[in-house]
Amino acid sequence: MNELIESRITHNPLQCGGKPCIRGMRIRVSDILQMLAEGVSNETILQDYPDLELADIQACLFYAARRANLERLVA
Repeated sequence: MNELIESRITHNPLQCGGKPCIRGMRIRVSDILQMLAEGVSNETILQDYPDLELADIQACLFYAARRANLERLVA
């Protein structure tokens, strides 16, 4: 899972305000996640963004799951 995320999710402070993007493209992880949350199918996303691959969408989901599982210290 980490390899999938690391190979597909990139962070560049000079691109999209440093937000996580897919493979250095200007397609933000948050945009893909929002489309999925709105019920847009993988097939439609792939049609709308022909440079994306199914593994990119899966990497976005893994990334979100990993971020949601971060432990926080409580004072």
